[in-house]
Amino acid sequence: MASGKQEQMNYYVGIDVGTGSARAALVSQQGTLAAYAEYPIRKWEPQADHHEQSSDDIWAACCIVTKKVVQGIDAARIRGLGFDATCSLVVLDKQFQPLPVNQEGDSNRNIIMWMDHRAASQVERINRTRHQVLKFVGGVMSVEMQPPKLLWLKENLRESCWNKAGHFFDLPDFLSWKATGVLARSLCPLVCKWTYSADSGWDESFWKMINLEDFVADNYSKIGTQVLSPGDPLGKGLTPEAAKELGLPAGIAVAASLIDAHAGGLGVIGADVKGYNLPCENQSITSRLAVICGTSSCHMGISPNPIFVPGIWGPYFSAMVPGFWLNEGGQSVTGRLIEHVVQGHAAYPELQVKASARFQSIYTCLNSHLDSIKKSLPLGFLTVDLHVWPDFHGNRSPLADLTLKGMVTGLRLSHSLDDLALLYLATVQAIALGTRHILETMEAAGHSISTLFLCGGLSKNPLFVQMHADITGLPIVLSQEVESVLVGAAILGACASGDFTSVQEAMARMGKVGKVVFPNPEEKRFYDKKYKVFLKLVEHQKEYAAIMNEDI
Repeated sequence: MASGKQEQMNYYVGIDVGTGSARAALVSQQGTLAAYAEYPIRKWEPQADHHEQSSDDIWAACCIVTKKVVQGIDAARIRGLGFDATCSLVVLDKQFQPLPVNQEGDSNRNIIMWMDHRAASQVERINRTRHQVLKFVGGVMSVEMQPPKLLWLKENLRESCWNKAGHFFDLPDFLSWKATGVLARSLCPLVCKWTYSADSGWDESFWKMINLEDFVADNYSKIGTQVLSPGDPLGKGLTPEAAKELGLPAGIAVAASLIDAHAGGLGVIGADVKGYNLPCENQSITSRLAVICGTSSCHMGISPNPIFVPGIWGPYFSAMVPGFWLNEGGQSVTGRLIEHVVQGHAAYPELQVKASARFQSIYTCLNSHLDSIKKSLPLGFLTVDLHVWPDFHGNRSPLADLTLKGMVTGLRLSHSLDDLALLYLATVQAIALGTRHILETMEAAGHSISTLFLCGGLSKNPLFVQMHADITGLPIVLSQEVESVLVGAAILGACASGDFTSVQEAMARMGKVGKVVFPNPEEKRFYDKKYKVFLKLVEHQKEYAAIMNEDI
């Protein structure tokens, strides 16, 4: 009987393109992952702050993982397909062929990645305009958004790229175009990364002011003239060519896409929390903050009315949950920072040997090592005299300052495994303290958050989760399916198929609570003091910079 019931289940395919890999999942209408696959994608770093990828390589990886997850499944049960991806910039010519985004002229490398900071001078000039569109990105545009990257291409690769370009896509929109042949863009990336307004469309005066009037002259054909809400069906669905490449039935519904972090928010924030003794149980969905923590961390809060938060992106209307305004805080390269700190330490080879001997990941091994050295103290108290400011790649939120650097105070003349474990702990705490900084800034502007919903790779680390609970003082909900981003992508496919009447219904049906982590109230005073030190660190860094910039 169970087997027969399983055969009647409808499924949706979610495809997620992250920084280092493409992933796919076959997800049931109840939100359960039936199959999962992952395949690496290439990255190039030809010089400092330049990060590039290949759209051909990424599409090939999407095809590989999708074919794997649908093996052995009755094609008639696969009802829809949804994509999410990083907000990287894809450049194609008028014949839809890749164009080089590099000085070497390598057209295979036709993507400027989200984390690319080559356009620092361009974004500085854009921010000096103080144009009205900037109020929807916290007052200051990030170098990780698309206008500065587009301006860099015009100023640096005019002949080899800019003059030949026919189409500029956000990566999520490129994927949905490859699947359907439809050039319509999703409201999510356009509103969040390109300055598009859900109410009034493109602002002609902005593009002219920043010397990208080319788009106005072309009536925005290169960056998008038709815009759909995430989850809306695209055209006639999957084209025969794309269906063959992906191993899916031609004509199945394909949804307008989402940025990867927003898909994670969609996959977690709508879950039914009845019976878990959470403060958000009898509150609006606006009391929930989704924190998507992987290579970077994104903090997604929604509101029924627009809330302008200094240093926080948005408000963006219907960019994640239809009908709600979205504010998005963020911390650049958090996951990569932890890797940088751990792998760059002298004791890392010793850690690798120890983890391998125990058949553990390096982070499980580090967490165990911290437990072994904490003695009678709460584990977090081990960093009483070791403090980190985590902005090794600048501050995205809430200070929106690309020039900020990382800081560590409390180092000793030691390179032992104990020393590595403590520095790892202090770094994880610093990221959680940054989340508290973002949270307090959002609440000061009008948000009221009572519960955090975490997903992404770092949410699989129990130390990372517990530190976020203890340092923010808020309970944390983890999803039943740890791959919440893929569930979010599948929710889009489910909506496009017509199997659910709304995105909200699909969120509630397909998002499930897995575990709840509560803060330790007895540790509040310690983390209040750590937070004071945290804020002092950036205050001092700015003072040091001012001293060094004084005329001699």
